[in-house]
Amino acid sequence: MREERPIIALDFPSFEDIKRFLALFPEEEKLYVKIGMELFYGNGPEIVHYVKSHGHSIFLDLKLHDIPNTVQSAMAMLSALDVDMMTVHAAGGVEMMRAAKAGLSKPAKIIAVTQLTSTSEENMRDWQNIQTSLQESVVNYAKCAAEAGLDGVVCSAQEVELIKTATSNDFICLTPGIRPKGSAAGDQKRVMTPYDAHQIGSNYIVVGRPIIQAENPVDMYHKIKEEWNS
Repeated sequence: MREERPIIALDFPSFEDIKRFLALFPEEEKLYVKIGMELFYGNGPEIVHYVKSHGHSIFLDLKLHDIPNTVQSAMAMLSALDVDMMTVHAAGGVEMMRAAKAGLSKPAKIIAVTQLTSTSEENMRDWQNIQTSLQESVVNYAKCAAEAGLDGVVCSAQEVELIKTATSNDFICLTPGIRPKGSAAGDQKRVMTPYDAHQIGSNYIVVGRPIIQAENPVDMYHKIKEEWNS
């Protein structure tokens, strides 16, 4: 299963920014968008209700990481917003991830964050004191997420093949850090083009700044979508 729409990261500071951005697209075009911490913490459930009222799909990326009971309760509240997909941190452990799934009050996919695409292997070893390779860490987290019954993981496109081999072809690999050819990497360390992400087997891609900061965001979205589906 592969989502044909690139997920647009709505990395804007305000509700009004979101309204202006979504208004650029034809009303009949239904998007898949990511609502992250900044936007949700600043606007709360109201932003989710607004986006859903326009028929768009929502990836609510809050990366829950706490004791199992707290995560289970939080997931019950968040899934009641009728979002399509949410995240937890795989570092929270198998028990926490199982609790997240048990907390769903409405159907939604739950995927686990492995290592952030802004994390280099040197950072991981120095800051997290994980003394394996970055790929080994990611695959281990993916196997834990699969054991917990989650739908998949967030990972770099460079790790997709390893994760599919360690879990299953049905296990979702959602890849941020996607940049069209010629775009700046920004603060991402492990990046890939939409075409290459497709070829390597990613199920979802997330694209933020290359779309939302483009001179013509709609044209850029369709360019990336075409490359992703080529």
